[in-house]
Amino acid sequence: MTRRVAVTGIGVISSLGLTRPEFFGALAAGISGIRPIALVPEGSVRFSNGAEVAAYNPAMYFDERDAGFLDRFAQFALIAAREAVQDAGLSFDPALGENTAIVTGSCVGGKTTEDAGFRSLYELKNSRFPPLMIPKVMANAGASRISLEYGITGPVYTVSTACSSANHAIGQAFWMVRGGSAEVAIAGGSEAPFSLGLLKSWEALRVVSPNTCRPFSRDRQGLILGEGAAMLILEPMDRARARGARMWGEVTGFGMSSDAHHITQPSAQGAARAMRAALADAGMPPEAVGYINAHGTGTAANDPTEVEAIRSVFGPHAEKLMVSSTKSMHGHALGAAGALEAAATLMALHEGIIPPTANFTEPDPACDLDVVPNTARHTQTECALSNSFAFGGLNAVLAFRSVV
Repeated sequence: MTRRVAVTGIGVISSLGLTRPEFFGALAAGISGIRPIALVPEGSVRFSNGAEVAAYNPAMYFDERDAGFLDRFAQFALIAAREAVQDAGLSFDPALGENTAIVTGSCVGGKTTEDAGFRSLYELKNSRFPPLMIPKVMANAGASRISLEYGITGPVYTVSTACSSANHAIGQAFWMVRGGSAEVAIAGGSEAPFSLGLLKSWEALRVVSPNTCRPFSRDRQGLILGEGAAMLILEPMDRARARGARMWGEVTGFGMSSDAHHITQPSAQGAARAMRAALADAGMPPEAVGYINAHGTGTAANDPTEVEAIRSVFGPHAEKLMVSSTKSMHGHALGAAGALEAAATLMALHEGIIPPTANFTEPDPACDLDVVPNTARHTQTECALSNSFAFGGLNAVLAFRSVV
């Protein structure tokens, strides 16, 4: 059994706002959520800016007891899932709960909790950890809490493949719904990396920009870290139509590959294999694609490598593609990045607004595609890809189509 799979709900919390409408409103306006980091002491790391969720107050969403059970990244996962479920107009009785899957992605899990615990142990010399340390740190904490909230008893798990985690999660959920092993799926990713220990690790890697994220621009200086979550509701299109659900779009294909090349340096061949696999899975000719939400980190190595991969896959049609990186606005949210970008891509198709590559200053001959610089493009396109390429050489690409 092969079924068409619709996206009937989207939930987002990000540096661009606490809700899905705020998120896409900022993207459409080309507004960046990159600002001075407030979650660690000023001057404690060499880079000063990040894409934090501003004005976040757990008390808006959780009572004190529930908030105490959940790390910041898991809180984000549940908040996004709640918005997505409400957006889809779903309720879960025991029968549907048993036939619903939850697949989430997270690169680093509960780092806020872990960092606080290690500071308590090594700096403050406290010899005992709180009893909830492990449940708060575990990468599946968000997925498990969503399951508890809605009584979902079907397959629930978390994928961790660095910056491709959310795309791998959404792709796996898509295949489950398409193949009939799940009737509904909640899929996406969440991340909260703004803890001092993790930021010092990124500082050592020397890929973080000292100011802002300028993907595809000649003067780009690196990525900007972000946080947040996005969740999608996936269900068979026939089911969505039967209950009169609004559909944001259709997931049509998923492709993945491994570079087997280098732990941090990207491979154009590996990225191209994942894009070709997504197109083949979708039964979509390259010429049908009008937009690519690029991985587009703003690093010296990633951007031209991704352009090379796109040209390899699309040939002359690459000249007609719109290719933008929304990381220029919501930052690189690691394991949540693919979910934020999937949400952005679906809404772009639905609304006929292609979000721009913000902060763009000057063209780079090595990135010579239409990167939609600085200003959104109001145009309707039917098919799109969303790329995620991770450290370790793990690539995951989603294919989407608009639904009329």
